[in-house]
Amino acid sequence: MPGGRLTQQERQQIAGGLADSLAYAEIARRLDRPTSTITREVMRNGGPTAYRADLAHRATERRAHRRRRRQAPSAGPRALAQGNGRDDGAVREYEETFTTLLMQQGLPKMVARVLTCLFIADAGSLTAAQLVQHLQISPASVSKAIAFLEQQGLIRRERDDRRRERYFVDDDVWYQSTIASAHGIGQVAATARQGVAVLGQGSPAAVRLENIARFSDFISESILRAAEQVREILHTKPDTH
Repeated sequence: MPGGRLTQQERQQIAGGLADSLAYAEIARRLDRPTSTITREVMRNGGPTAYRADLAHRATERRAHRRRRRQAPSAGPRALAQGNGRDDGAVREYEETFTTLLMQQGLPKMVARVLTCLFIADAGSLTAAQLVQHLQISPASVSKAIAFLEQQGLIRRERDDRRRERYFVDDDVWYQSTIASAHGIGQVAATARQGVAVLGQGSPAAVRLENIARFSDFISESILRAAEQVREILHTKPDTH
């Protein structure tokens, strides 16, 4: 299987595959590349509808040029992902893979990058300065991403002993996010039922909304019940006696 960066010819083949509505896995098979490589390439260069081979190739060259010019990083966020026998290249590859996954789940690119950094930091927390250094983005971009993540209940912020704001992901962050999602689905059910009264009981539109409400109620309640059960299991320490 070929390694290294994608060539301009390969990017043209990717663009052609997207134009033919081929799945990422099929494009990857034709290029003898991992599917994750194709997915990451497309998502970081405009997505399937806006991807252009020439622009993607130039953007990659610019990123490589910036990396070559960049000085070796000081002890900071990259160091948080190093150690314990880790391969720095493998860590960077995994970081990009996880970021791409979060983007596919609907998170904006910058938000996904910040959240991934927090996930892979052993301390589970970083400062704004560390995020700026690691991601090579502006403080304003970090601030916007943090505000979004806070609104979704995915992170929290505290001040450390040096009065710097630190951003944390807790061990049960996915539980909290799941609970928030379930409550959102429950709100869909409540709003749909309001429409039943407005549109008239028994009308086609009202029947449709009632079905949406019943489905949403069931899904919301099932998610909440499952989340509580799984959290209890995961947080229960095994009996060693």
